[in-house]
Amino acid sequence: MNHTSSDHHQIKVVSSFSELVNTPFQGNVNAMCWKRNPAGDFKEIVSKLQLQENITEVSVEDLLSISLSEKGDLARQTILNDLRLLTGFGAQPSLNLLKNYERDDEFDFISTDVYSYHVDRSPIGTDTFLCTYHGAASDILPNDQAVQKITVPEIRKKLKALHNGPEEDFKAFLKENYFDLHYQSIPNAQPINLGLNHLWRLAVDHPEQAVLPCVHRAPVENDGEYRLLLIS
Repeated sequence: MNHTSSDHHQIKVVSSFSELVNTPFQGNVNAMCWKRNPAGDFKEIVSKLQLQENITEVSVEDLLSISLSEKGDLARQTILNDLRLLTGFGAQPSLNLLKNYERDDEFDFISTDVYSYHVDRSPIGTDTFLCTYHGAASDILPNDQAVQKITVPEIRKKLKALHNGPEEDFKAFLKENYFDLHYQSIPNAQPINLGLNHLWRLAVDHPEQAVLPCVHRAPVENDGEYRLLLIS
């Protein structure tokens, strides 16, 4: 399998919010990107916000209560507008100031935290929206460069030992513990970084989904730097 970095056949780039939410996923396309380069100083916003715990949800009131320079205010208007657009569309966006996510180190042979490549699953038709305004940005992995962890023989063997129950319950056990949502990259895989300030829409595993769900992961944070992330 020969992959060149320009071979992003799973990503469709759009130029407006309306195009982002109204273009159906089809074929190989399971990630859509409203590509943009908004003016403003997002770092200033991060420096003014207070981190309560490792992940702090930032409300509209919090955003409006900080005093910012003209450039900081431009960045704030972009974020407020994104929140408005997504809420108006019927999504439930949340703005997070992030030091780090919780790690899952329960088992040494399989990880189920957000730093592991995974897909999102929902019982209803929905999409994942995300935008990183500051800090390290998430990665997606082309589906043909991702292997479901539960299909890897040595991992599967250990999961069966962990399950220690009847074979017919094994599939339900994998689903209940979210093991089936996690993936590992093939050797020489080429993850695609989502970059800063672009608003992304990623396909989720749900009953009406016409395409493969998008495999993605949270990045390891840059040392001493918070992430500012919009997610829905």
